[in-house]
Amino acid sequence: MKNAKFAALMKSSGKNKIIYVTPSLSSFVRNDISILSKQYPVIVNTYAWDKKILTPLYLFHQFFFLLRHIRSAKRIFVSFGGYWSFFPALIGKLAGVKTYIILNGTDCASIPPLHYGNLRSNPLKWFCKQSYQLATQLLPVSSSLISVRNTYFSDDAFSFQGYRHFFPKLRTPNLVIHNGFDENFWKMQKNTNKKTKSFLAVFSTSQFVLKGGDLIVQLSRKFPDCKFYIAGTDKPDNLKTDNKNLLFLGKLTPEKLREYYNFSQFYLQLSVFEGFGCSLAEAMLCECIPIGSSVNIIPEIIGETGFILEKRDVTALEKVVHKALTVENKKSLGQRARERIVKNYTMVKRERELFSLISK
Repeated sequence: MKNAKFAALMKSSGKNKIIYVTPSLSSFVRNDISILSKQYPVIVNTYAWDKKILTPLYLFHQFFFLLRHIRSAKRIFVSFGGYWSFFPALIGKLAGVKTYIILNGTDCASIPPLHYGNLRSNPLKWFCKQSYQLATQLLPVSSSLISVRNTYFSDDAFSFQGYRHFFPKLRTPNLVIHNGFDENFWKMQKNTNKKTKSFLAVFSTSQFVLKGGDLIVQLSRKFPDCKFYIAGTDKPDNLKTDNKNLLFLGKLTPEKLREYYNFSQFYLQLSVFEGFGCSLAEAMLCECIPIGSSVNIIPEIIGETGFILEKRDVTALEKVVHKALTVENKKSLGQRARERIVKNYTMVKRERELFSLISK
C-alpha cells in the first residue's frame, strides 16, 4: 500500500526523461548516452565512486538527485552494479519507474587472487545483490555474465563466474544486449598499411595482470623481431624491462588509438575475465587479426577470424603466436574480422534493441 501511494505521488504527465547513472564516462557509456539522447532528454548522474571514503556522501547526494528528477523520469538506466545502483533501483521500484542495470563484467565476477570483481566481499556485494533484486530487468552485455565457467586461469572455484553463480535465488528477468560499435569510425584509413609482425593490446594500469600484460612482456622477449605496443597505460614503475621491441603508449585519444589499430597486424586480448572486449571489437573493425583468451564471450566474438589461447601459459601463447605469424592470407583474415563485427555488434543494432526495450 505504501508503495502504491509513493508511486501515485511521483506520477507526472511530463515523464519523458532518461536518468542514466554511471560510475565513469567510459567510451561505451558515452555511446549509450548518445544513443538514448536521440529520442529522450538524458540526465547523467556520476561521481568519483573509486574514492571509497566519499561513498556515504555520494549516496546522500544521489538520493536527493533521484528524488528531484524521478517525477519526470520515463526510465532509469544504470551502468554497472555497485553502490551507485542501489538507490536508483530502490526509488525506481517505489515510484513505478522501470530501472535497467547494464551489467558489464566486474559487477558479475569475483577473482580474489587478482583483486578483481565487485562480488568479492561485502558491503559492495550486498549493494549489488539488492540492486539486482530491485531492478526491473538486468541487461548483461553478454550471456557469459549470467553464468560461465572459465578454465583459462584456474580450474578451481574461481573458474565459476556470473551473477547467477553468486546469487542463485535471484529471479530478476534479464535480456542480453551486446555492446555496439561505430564501423564508420573504427576502420582502416586511406593510404594506411599494416606493419608486419606488429602486435597491439589496450588496457589500463590497474588491469595489467588481468588483461595479460605480464604475458605480453614475456612474449616480447621470445619474439625480438616483432613489435609490441600497449596502449592505455604507461610503463609500470615496478616493471624492470628494457625490451626495445615493447613500447608503452599511455592513454590515447580515439583518433590516435585508431592509428595504432590501423597499422597493427595482430591484436592481443589475453584477459582472465572479460565482460565483452570493446577494444577487441574496435581492433577487429580496423582489420587486426585477433588473438584472445578462451574466456567469456571472447571466442564468440573472434569466431573463425583469429586464434584462441586455451590456458594462461606463456609457452602455449608462444605456440599460438607462431601459428598466427605463419598463417597465410593475413589481409583476408583481417577483413573477415571486420566483417564479423559489422554483422553482429554494431551501434545500430544496440540502438534498435535499447529503444525496443523502452517502448515495451
